[in-house]
Order: sequence, then structure tokens, then C-alpha cells
Amino acid sequence: MKLHELADRPGARKKRSRIGRGIGSGTGKTGGRGGKGQTARSGVRIKGFEGGQMPLHRRLPKRGFKNTSFALRLNEINLDRIQAAIDAGKLDAGAPVDTAALVKAGVLRRARDGVRLLGSGEIKAKVAFTVWGASKSAVAAVEKAGGSVTVLAPPREASEQPA
Repeated sequence: MKLHELADRPGARKKRSRIGRGIGSGTGKTGGRGGKGQTARSGVRIKGFEGGQMPLHRRLPKRGFKNTSFALRLNEINLDRIQAAIDAGKLDAGAPVDTAALVKAGVLRRARDGVRLLGSGEIKAKVAFTVWGASKSAVAAVEKAGGSVTVLAPPREASEQPA
């Protein structure tokens, strides 16, 4: 095969249809837009219009509001990432591990409002954590390895906890 023999497969490139070029072209007069009215005009189309019937988005009730203006943006980190950083020598297991230490070690890119420790993976090193929050499984795994977890977040009240 030579360069001048290269070609697309038959039917791979379709010729562009030039609309509005006379009745004989098949796409003349109305240019494939049907009759007159709103849909024949450019840029106008009623989204969600159901022919005068009350549209679905107005039939359904309005509900819910999530106020995120006061929500804390936490860095979530699993135990296996911390163990990998300790194994690689980036993180010192002897020193207390907090947000600043994790950022310095390159485990986190930036400190947000705090760190939440999650329990995926296992940790073998004895580490003292100081974090904003921690899951029950993470606390259990760290204490099993001989470490400790200090939670900085204020304790949740009984009414806030999910049933």
C-alpha cells in the first residue's frame, strides 16, 4: 500500500446537504422545518411544554434545601494512605500527625477546614492523630495498632445524631 492509495471507507464521509436551495433539491422552501409557527423560527423552543397540560416539573412538589454556606469542607483521608506515607518515609510516625504534618508530607494538597480520618485499609504504625473528625472504624483501627486519636470537633448532641 502506498500513500496515494489511502482512502476512507465508502460511506465514511457524507456530503453536506445544502438546505433552502429550491424545490428540486428536496430541502427547499421551508428548509426542512415544516410549516410556520414557533418551531420554524430559529432559537425558540419551549422546553418541557406538554401541550397545555400542567408540566411534570410543576406537578411535583417543591421540597428540600441544603444550606452549604456554613458547612465545613473537610479533607477525607483513609488509613492506608497514611500507612503508605509512613512506609515511604514521608511521614514520621513518632511525631503527632495533624493537618500541617499531612500537607508537609504531601499526603494532602492543601489544608481545608480540617481532616476527617476514615477507616479503609489498615495501619501498622503507632501514630498519635489530631484531626477534626474520625469514623468509629478508624479510631478502632488506630487504637488497635497502639496509637491514639484526638478529635477536635465539638461533641455532637443527642438530637443531631441519626437514629
